[in-house]
Formats: sequence, C-alpha cells, structure tokens
Amino acid sequence: MADSVQPIFILPEGYTRTSGKDAQRNNISAAKAVANAVKSTLGPRGMDKMLVDNIGDITITNDGVTVLKSMDVENPAAKMIVEVAKTQEEEVGDGTTTAVIIAGELLKNAETLLDQNIHPTLIARGYKLAATKAQDVLDSIKLKLDIGDKKELNKIVKTAIIGKSTGADEHIISLIVDAIQHVKSMSEKEGVVDLDDIKVEKKVGGGITDSELIKGVIIDKEKVHPDMPDYIKNAKIALLNVALEIEKTNIDAQIRIEKPEQLQAFLNEEEKMLKDMVDKIKKSGANVVIVQKGIDDAAQHFLAKAGILAFRRVSENDMKKIGKASGAKVVATLDELSGDSLGFAGAVKIEKMAGENLAIIEECKNPKAVTILVRGGTEHVTAEIQRAIDDSLGDLKSVIEDNGAIVAGGGATELEVAKNLRDYAAELGGREQLAVNAFADSLEIVSKTLAENAGMDPIDILVELRAEHQKGKKWAGVNLLDVYKPKVSDMYVEGVIEPLRTKKQAIKSASEVAVMILRIDDIIAAGKSANQTPPPPGGMGGYGE
Repeated sequence: MADSVQPIFILPEGYTRTSGKDAQRNNISAAKAVANAVKSTLGPRGMDKMLVDNIGDITITNDGVTVLKSMDVENPAAKMIVEVAKTQEEEVGDGTTTAVIIAGELLKNAETLLDQNIHPTLIARGYKLAATKAQDVLDSIKLKLDIGDKKELNKIVKTAIIGKSTGADEHIISLIVDAIQHVKSMSEKEGVVDLDDIKVEKKVGGGITDSELIKGVIIDKEKVHPDMPDYIKNAKIALLNVALEIEKTNIDAQIRIEKPEQLQAFLNEEEKMLKDMVDKIKKSGANVVIVQKGIDDAAQHFLAKAGILAFRRVSENDMKKIGKASGAKVVATLDELSGDSLGFAGAVKIEKMAGENLAIIEECKNPKAVTILVRGGTEHVTAEIQRAIDDSLGDLKSVIEDNGAIVAGGGATELEVAKNLRDYAAELGGREQLAVNAFADSLEIVSKTLAENAGMDPIDILVELRAEHQKGKKWAGVNLLDVYKPKVSDMYVEGVIEPLRTKKQAIKSASEVAVMILRIDDIIAAGKSANQTPPPPGGMGGYGE
C-alpha cells in the first residue's frame, strides 16, 4: 500500500494565493480597467468625469490624475497604474492620461504575446529595449522652441488647456505665459523656474475673462480689527514669526492676588507689554503687519489705533511668497524688526469677492512671486481652470528648463517613435523583436484614442497616419482644432506642440510599470482582519478578481 502524502500548508489561514498565468491575467485586467477609466478624457474632444465622494462633494474634470486619485482603487496592480499618473504629475505636471493609457496598452499587447507562449521575461526584455530606443528616437526628432517668444509659449499653453472647460481662452493663456515669464526673469538661477513662486488663487464670481495676474500675493484672510484701514498705499510690510501676545510660562506657576489693586496692576502691566510690542512695530515704520501666529485683542486695538493693517495666522507658505513678492524678511523677534527688514508694496487692500474678504498685496517693485486670480461662474468651473493652469505651468517649466525642447502633439510623436521602433525590431534577432513590435503598436493608442474621442474611425485614421509617416511626414497627427472637420495634418505647422520631457517621462514610467507587472507570477494576499472596516461600495476593487 502506497504511503499517503500529507499536504503541506505554508500560508496561514485567511491568505489567498494566485499564481502563474492567472496572476498575470488578473494584473493585466486591473491595469486595462484603470486605463479604460480615463481613456475617454484624452484630447480636446475628450469627455469629463463627474466624481462624487462619500460626503457628496462633486468634482467635474477630465484631468487624468485627478480622476484616478479620487477613485477608491483597491487592486494592487491597479494602484501601480495610478502611481504612474502621480509620478507623471509630480515630474512634469501634464501628460497623465497619456502615460496611463500607454501602460494599459503595453499590458494588453503583452497578454497577446503570453497567449502565444512567449515567456514574460522575454517580453519584459523586449519592452526595456524598446523603451531605451524610444528615448533615443525622441532625442533625435525633437525641435527647439524660442523660449523668449511669447507667441511660441502661447502654443504650448493652448495645447495643454484646449480640452479643458476653459477651452483655448486667449485671456487665460496670456495670464499663464506672463506669470511664467515674470518668475523666470526674476529667478536667481538661470534657466530654472520655481512654480512655488506662482500662486493660483480661485474665487467664484464673474467669468473666466475676469481672471487677472497680480504682481504680488493674495491671502485669504480678514483684517484682525474692524477699525483698521481697508487700503494702505505705499505699504511697508512687516512679516513676523512671533505672536503679539503675552507668552505663557513653560512651568506651572501661580500668581497670588490678595487685593483688587494688585489685579489692576497685573492687567496694566500686561497692557503695557502689548503696547510696547506695537510701539516697536510703529518705530520700524511698518504700516502693514502679517503675523504667522496669534494677535492679542489688546494688541489688535493698539494696532488699529496706530492705523496699522494687520493679519494673523498666515501660513508659512504664504509668508514665504509675500517675502519674495515684497522683499520683506521674516523676523522671529520684535527686536530684529527694523526698516531694513520691511518689504514694499504699492498697495495693500481688502477686497470682497464671492461674499468673502481677501487681502491683496500688489504693485510690488520687483516681485519674485506672483498670483493668478482665477474667476468663474461656479466652484467646479474655477477648480477645473486651476487644474488647467497647473498643467500649463508644468509644461512651460519643462520647456524652459530643457532649453526649448519640444515635439508635436496630436499623437504625431508617438507614431514617429512607433515607426522607428518597427525598423529597430527588424534588426533584432530572437523573440524580443515581437515585444518591440508590440511596444510600437501600444504607442499608437494615443492617436487611436484621440480619433475615437472625436467620433472618427480610429482604424481609418491610423492607416492614413501610418502612410503619412512612411512618406517622411514625421509630424502628421490627428488634428482636432476644427470641431466640424477633424482630419490628419502636420501638427507642428498647426501649432500643436508639447514639451519633450512630457513624452519622455510618459513612455519611461509606462514601460517601467508594465515590465514590473509582467514579471509578477505570484500574488499572495492577506485576508482582512475581523475588526477591519469593509471598504465603501463602488470603486475599482473588483477588477481582475
């Protein structure tokens, strides 16, 4: 009689394990689901998504990373694809949807190769070769933009925002370019732009055309006392990182008061100390005081009596921006405060917008920080305009820092890279060439999606585009500028241009995550603990499970 084999359990109770092709297919299904979730938002004819969170707040957007961040993604592979969008946003500020749909398509085409019994390691190797070659091709086809020409920079912004709710509003485009050019001209490092120097403040009310660029800073704060002035001309600004209050002792202490006179003397002394603080501010010549901490009621009264406008509990970030705009230095003690540490602004005024008071510090002499004030009919409109501005600023920063390196949009760049990759694949021996060809096919998803979102036949458009690129027309792409006549044309001539950095990062991060997911052949997941609260219904947790 044969010995019975005792099964060996290596995982504790509650763990699940998926391995081999099942694990790969689950991961690929999850990745494709994430890509499909944002696919329809791509391009100027892309659709918007309405996102409703668990407390009922609504976001309406076609910004890929905003959509993905708002989703309750549970699947581990899906989370990795969301990370691609986040990385793209942090590195270049735009191109998030492109990066995600390329990653999804790479995995979809890899699945076809897996069905042909091609080993995942070979596919991963082929993808790595293709990704490296793609970077070389991008460097060889790039164009140079005159970063000093405002009209040329306008084209970058127009390409970035044409699909947003702003449309291609010339007023907004002009504000964005003026802001980046100003900050660039004031930058201490040549060819480096710090986007922290551009604050975007949004306020409901008016329309898009009421948006403006302020050579200074807006802070969402009220003056601390009603008797303070609403307008200060030729403002001398003091920035204090010290509370205008009586400090409490660090140790437990008791004060014994046995007579009413002693209490009065104690209160008088407190008042005198606060008055001395205000006298030091007056002596410095400051007529506007911005404090990072609190201001005592009595100090508020003395400041108002002296005609000094004051704001309290201003964030450290805003303090830095005000310092850069006005030239003021943040001081930690009142003894440090002097005329040299004060900043200057032509005007500091309180203005009411959408029922709220805002403090506007403007007309600074050589401001290193500026503010774009965004206006719109609703909260949702202003929020989407802000996202469009953030994307545009990221694109402009990339172009300026890369000395004007650009490529054409409309899917033209991806098609040209795909054409070159097919030529490269023909030179390779072995099965890797199949993976390189699959990589090339994946890049064409951008053109196909643009055409699909515009109601065109993606296959017909792709056939026409491939023919144009074979003829040497490397910037042939999907032209969606005319609503009624979408067509194939030279996107560079049409002025649809994008930063080289955006394309390089999208292909790099999409290929890296695809290779990582392909190399996974085992998923070991812990079960949920008994006291763990289940996730809310909805989201994307079920993909591929």
